Amino acid sequence: MKKDKEDFELVKDPESKKKNYIFQKDGITKKTGVFVIIVLVLLIVAVILSGVFFYFSSIGNH
Repeated sequence: MKKDKEDFELVKDPESKKKNYIFQKDGITKKTGVFVIIVLVLLIVAVILSGVFFYFSSIGNH
């Protein structure tokens, strides 16, 4: 059984008629990407701050 090589793109140009893509080049995709990055950064900061908080609270109990 032989597979054909797929013509696959990560980002689709607005003028392209292709159907094999993940993201479109438009405002919604950019806004969503920025939102996801901000949420991930906030989660990373929250994990770091909780680790620092628990570290210093455990030092104070000894």
